[in-house]
Amino acid sequence: MGIHLGVGSGLMRAGRRARQIGATALQIFSDNPTAWRRRPAAPPDAATFIAYLARAGIQPVAVHASYLINLAGTAEPFASQSRTGLIHELQRAPAYGATLVNTHIGSHRGGGTEAGLRRIAENAAAALSEAPPRVTLVLENSAGGGDNIGSTVEELAQILDATAALRGDHAGPLAFCLDTAHLWGAGYDIADPGSAVALIDRFDELVGIDRLLLVHLNDSRSERGSRNDRHEHLGAGRIGPAGLGAFLRDQRLAPATAFMLETPGVEAGYDAVNMRRAWLLYAGASALPALPPSAFRMTRRAIRIPPKS
Repeated sequence: MGIHLGVGSGLMRAGRRARQIGATALQIFSDNPTAWRRRPAAPPDAATFIAYLARAGIQPVAVHASYLINLAGTAEPFASQSRTGLIHELQRAPAYGATLVNTHIGSHRGGGTEAGLRRIAENAAAALSEAPPRVTLVLENSAGGGDNIGSTVEELAQILDATAALRGDHAGPLAFCLDTAHLWGAGYDIADPGSAVALIDRFDELVGIDRLLLVHLNDSRSERGSRNDRHEHLGAGRIGPAGLGAFLRDQRLAPATAFMLETPGVEAGYDAVNMRRAWLLYAGASALPALPPSAFRMTRRAIRIPPKS
């Protein structure tokens, strides 16, 4: 059970905060997620951070790649920057102790879904050929807004098959992330526990449960099928505790899947609140404590840890 924490105030501060709130996994940005420019080297406290997380039993560590990366596009210079940027994230991951690099799949920008899927597979295959050992590329499902690809399990399976065909090795270290808020926005009725389990069944059938290495565990402020992606505190949105709990308690995910929270109000201490709520759901809670009205004025605008008191 992990959470996305910012590292703008230092890797060690994020590591200590993760342990303080009871996280056993962690997701970070390796650099500014809204810029192409990357720092030339990992921060000076990276080695200490890796050792600290190992002692604390916090694993895996996932790097969330830049939001600018679009694996489905063809327009230059963005297409080349996207491929180069993803390769950089994969190659830099070991410097942060990360074994997973998660990226949004992207938009075909009017080029059509078939062409976009082909382009994604080409970029994934190229990036994997440059990835260091023991680093896995993780592609995240979308809510389906605009021309975004990857909002259905069927499209994720197509990406896997096309990448495997290009590489000739069953796609190697390629895995997937299911974001629950994105699933909801795409139209999956995961508020119902039976439907949530059926969705996991379908993923297992078409992709394979062994390739579901990340679940971004988020409730949603959006209407189901709206194609919008607006995250909410766990159990306080339109998905609710029953559906989210079904994901957490599905024993097929227990061996290898890490659950990462990307919930609002991290800078105001709601990282700890949502982590407690996740553990309650995992333990079988069917309802969660009510949150104050101020909690619903929070956003994910700044994913960073609160200052020390």
